[in-house]
Amino acid sequence: MALMECNFVSYSLEHGVDITITLPTLSSCDLEDKPCHTPPAKYPVLYLLHGKGNDYKSWLRYTSIGRLAEEHQIAVVTFSCGNHFYLNCPNHENYFDFLEKELPEFISGNFPISNRPEDRYIAGLSMGGYGTLIHALSCPEHYAAFGAFSSPIRVVNEEPTVPNAIDVFALLENLKQNGKNMPQAYVACGKEDALFPDNLELHQAMTGQQLPHVWHAVPGYEHEWRFWNMEIEQFLSWLKQDVRTDYYAKLPLHKI
Repeated sequence: MALMECNFVSYSLEHGVDITITLPTLSSCDLEDKPCHTPPAKYPVLYLLHGKGNDYKSWLRYTSIGRLAEEHQIAVVTFSCGNHFYLNCPNHENYFDFLEKELPEFISGNFPISNRPEDRYIAGLSMGGYGTLIHALSCPEHYAAFGAFSSPIRVVNEEPTVPNAIDVFALLENLKQNGKNMPQAYVACGKEDALFPDNLELHQAMTGQQLPHVWHAVPGYEHEWRFWNMEIEQFLSWLKQDVRTDYYAKLPLHKI
């Protein structure tokens, strides 16, 4: 895999932003097979959101996402959001607009990564799980699937960095009323996590509205990286088996 760190000036945020791009490339196992650095097709992409108090490197530090991106032949993009819950906030901290408009434009314009909605996925943990839900349910036409892990479902407006919190359950209801299809969904939470009751309520609301989704309620896990490392691997396996339609989805795992 290739791991690229990048900083660029964002017109949505009006300041520089740090991102990483994990891109499938040659591995040492490929060196005897007429290797080439030109991919046969553009890669699908997973936008992976960090939790509160974390940053754009947290997923790379604490999980196997680099190996998984290579094995599953999918690009992974992370970026720093501070504690802004991936929403538009005061002082030009327009993280909702950044993720929905500017970042995909930058990524597809500079890397061999598809910009087609059917090749775009979003997932996150904790605060990033909330951001995942908000983006996937607000803009369902932009994503083929999403994964929300250990998400705080009710983010209150008293949160100092989030004066304009959005209600997840209202977004679910809006989908139904507007006749829009929800992206394919994967929701997971450890049963010992303090946020488990909220995630269970989300699962029940989706079930009540007949919105198909994968639900993982896993005993023995709290709000912890052991759980998220396990779930991101299962999420990517689910994408490859049941969701993805890109060129690489048909290929066997690129084991390294």
